[in-house]
Amino acid sequence: MPHNFHPAYRADIDGLRALAILSVVIFHAFPSHLPGGFVGVDIFFVISGFLISNIIFKSLERNDFSFTEFYAHRIKRIFPALIFILSAVYVIGWFSLLPDEFKQLGKHMAAGTGFVQNVLLWKEAGYFDTASELKPLMHLWSLGIEEQFYIVFPILVWCAWRLGLNALTLIIGLALLSFWLNLRGIKKDAVMTFFMPQTRFWELLAGSLLAYQTLFHKEQLQQQLEKLLFHPIIFRKPPAPEKQANLFNNALGALGILLLAGAITGINKAMSFPGWWALLPVVGTVLLIRSGPESWINRHIFGNRLMVWIGLISYPLYLWHWPLLSLARIVESETPSRNIRLAAVAISFLLAWATYRLIEKPIRFGRTIQVKTAALCLLAAAIGYTGYNTFTRDGLGFRLKHANKNTNLLNWGKNSKSETCAALFPLITAKVDHCRVHDEEKLATILLVGDSHSNHLWPRLARLSPGNIANIANGGCLPFFDTESAPKTQLDVCRNSTNQVLQTAEKNPDIKTLILSSRGSLYLSGKGFGEEPGEKSHDRFISFSRAEKTANNPEIFEQAMRYTLQRLLATGKTIVFVIDVPELGFDPRLCLDSRPLRLTARIKSPCALSRADFDERNHAYRELVFSVLKDFPKVIAFDAAAPFCDNEYCWAMKNGRLLYRDDDHLSEEGSRFIAPYLLKAIAGRQSMAP
Repeated sequence: MPHNFHPAYRADIDGLRALAILSVVIFHAFPSHLPGGFVGVDIFFVISGFLISNIIFKSLERNDFSFTEFYAHRIKRIFPALIFILSAVYVIGWFSLLPDEFKQLGKHMAAGTGFVQNVLLWKEAGYFDTASELKPLMHLWSLGIEEQFYIVFPILVWCAWRLGLNALTLIIGLALLSFWLNLRGIKKDAVMTFFMPQTRFWELLAGSLLAYQTLFHKEQLQQQLEKLLFHPIIFRKPPAPEKQANLFNNALGALGILLLAGAITGINKAMSFPGWWALLPVVGTVLLIRSGPESWINRHIFGNRLMVWIGLISYPLYLWHWPLLSLARIVESETPSRNIRLAAVAISFLLAWATYRLIEKPIRFGRTIQVKTAALCLLAAAIGYTGYNTFTRDGLGFRLKHANKNTNLLNWGKNSKSETCAALFPLITAKVDHCRVHDEEKLATILLVGDSHSNHLWPRLARLSPGNIANIANGGCLPFFDTESAPKTQLDVCRNSTNQVLQTAEKNPDIKTLILSSRGSLYLSGKGFGEEPGEKSHDRFISFSRAEKTANNPEIFEQAMRYTLQRLLATGKTIVFVIDVPELGFDPRLCLDSRPLRLTARIKSPCALSRADFDERNHAYRELVFSVLKDFPKVIAFDAAAPFCDNEYCWAMKNGRLLYRDDDHLSEEGSRFIAPYLLKAIAGRQSMAP
């Protein structure tokens, strides 16, 4: 016999789920059409918090709450569709993904089944990371947060209840703490704040507060609010008492839908989110649920049969739609055409309906709970192990007998920190992406420092360099003193760690040569090359402590560069400034004929960027850098673009070897190609620049 309370079904909540999932799907497929569609996840959070808390509170009140039954129902609700879809995505990936792509899929499968995908994505975030649209299981981050809430929250409430504490006070306190951490975190680490549970739980707790109020204080609170709303000061002739409740609930629903509409259409991913902005979808959802199933909006809009049907399949639809869109993006090596994206969405709906009818519904509502729960746990563990095994075996490259060597060189390096480098730079290794010394047994005499464009020089440069070389790279950070170079949603990302690296290098007599390398044109323009209109994936701004507040990016870059070169030259060390390699503006995998599966048969030829496009993108950057370097003749200027470019093209492939791993980072083959040119310039102490 079931012990836990199960609330009465509300069709309007399924309709609200439909709004949430439609917003997310449209945003993922056509982001420019619905810029705030990602807040659909926040709607889901509030709904989940409300429904789960209803079960917990009412069961505790009846003194028959069962943890075993609670978690068994969660498993039957979540695992069937998740296991099936992960299995299907793995099979698709087996036949369509290159080894590095399949390796990443395996890692994310393991994290997804362990419900820690949100933590993994936070750890992966940065300029060395793969773009989110190339991660077919990226969307499981929200499922991780919900499951983490389901584990922690029932235990806390049960303990408070048993100890005779006021559960409402506990919930309010936890919600306020989580919201405060959200506001505090968004200023310091926006990525962590987006993905971590402690900064997101307040959204689920908003649903919990609503559930508590609805179960235990609904009438009292409603009467007090109605007195305020229909007070004679506001209404000369207040409505009859029997009509006030209906008018009040309709007002709540109207305000709720306005807040959700404003969030979905007005918020965009360039804003600091969640932060204060997340209040719009959270409060809007709370108001709509609180308005009740009989309010006009809930009855006629969210209670509509079509909306309810979409809401019923919303969970498998959420699980299906992103992998299909992401896999299409991967195999096309560029944003898929409009028709491909429409087809992916349509197939997602069909698969979601089939998953709900044939897998989710029979398992969820059938009997033999213990057997099903145990079987589902074993299957989930098997899926997780399969993913982990795929990750540890480097993507099972044996699947692709026809894959050429290019595919094995795309994934040129991982973020890593060695003990020797940690000893050399003890203050900063926790704050940088890459910190390595080539020969761990010897002192480093050369330091390569910068952003991810210093890291991509490292693999071959380390092997060929006559001196022992160390590399410290921090994604998105200029190698200049007192300079911040982060997205506008983040603060204090680069300045302190870069200062500590350069100051340590200044004082270290063993380091004779410093090589400074960065993606210069990004910082001048604030935009990545080839981004779609309105795309905010980079959106860099730079600041320099000695610059005027009104200075623009080029002015700040020049002042910071001059100050840094002047200060480093005063140490008597050899200073090398790398003028950046060409950015491609396209995915170099478009040039490969070894991809196992394509939706279209196009292969990019020539595998190159036109010289005209390169010059247009880099004119301001190169002109500024060369003008500064003329005033510092002792600095060795190395033009890294020159070996890649001729009069017509800047090549991404030479002699059949792919030189890039993505649109702006060199592959291991590219590192092999450029290293001799750089070492020759250093050895001859001659600038390789016009």
